[in-house]
Amino acid sequence: MTDLMLFRLNAEGRDVELRGSTVALEVELQRRIEAGMESMLGIRFLASEYPTGPWHRGRIDSLGLDENGTPALIEYKKGSDSGVLSQAVSYLSWLDSAHHEFEALVREKLGTEAAESIDWRNPRMVCIAAGFSHHDRVAVQRLRERIDLVRYRVFDGGLLSLLLVESAPGSPSPVPARWQRREREVAAGAGGVDGKPPIRVTPGAAPACLQDLYGELDEALTAWGEVEVAPLLHYIAYRRMVNLASVIFRPKHEVILLYLRVDPDTVELEEGFSRDMRGIGHLGTGDLEVRIASAADLEKAGPLIRRAFEAA
Repeated sequence: MTDLMLFRLNAEGRDVELRGSTVALEVELQRRIEAGMESMLGIRFLASEYPTGPWHRGRIDSLGLDENGTPALIEYKKGSDSGVLSQAVSYLSWLDSAHHEFEALVREKLGTEAAESIDWRNPRMVCIAAGFSHHDRVAVQRLRERIDLVRYRVFDGGLLSLLLVESAPGSPSPVPARWQRREREVAAGAGGVDGKPPIRVTPGAAPACLQDLYGELDEALTAWGEVEVAPLLHYIAYRRMVNLASVIFRPKHEVILLYLRVDPDTVELEEGFSRDMRGIGHLGTGDLEVRIASAADLEKAGPLIRRAFEAA
């Protein structure tokens, strides 16, 4: 992934590169990201400096639940630290043995519905540091765990940049029967067709009647640089550090629902094509719904897709 460069116009009207620096204390970075975690990382904050007990012998810098209902662990390093990956794997191991403890924390902070909807298949580890070695980036791709390596920089004027330099999707484990039952209940109450939950998504698959249209949509969604495509139970997320778009298939109506990370107030909504979803329960993430049933709809959706990805 490319390096991030920031420029500012000087008094002569010329662009001058801003030189980033690192924080003096690790806790400065931690407190700032915890305060804005949902907008920065798509993660709802749960706890800080969470103890992992006598066996794992550590404290997780931040615990959270991401926008897809996935447990998220965040570690910060003010500089570059080659030991961050072994620490990450150790904490994910702790999480495997702490489902009930984590669920209790989610229930306390976010409520019963969030606790009963946790997706345990592929927990997320986010490592935020001033830099990562080439060996770190290679190692991430060899691990079965889902790990994001995020590089930070601070600039004059309180500017903070976060750059996703490497991301491994991980290998999802099977879904527990209890969670499958809960997922069906949630899906049925969040936009299922005729009271039935939408079809379950399998990697690379779309209903036959929508395959061609989805192929074109997928090209449009992945044309904006580094984008991770993550098939979840009932929708496909297109993400960088946060979900930028979610795709849901409605084969009965031969339509694809696209949810975009775009402010509906900035869009001229069109009945039957685009809809403000704020306050309306739905699967996937994003406040703007776009209905795509034809190539013409996809072409019309192009500028909205561009806005979602250019703003990220």
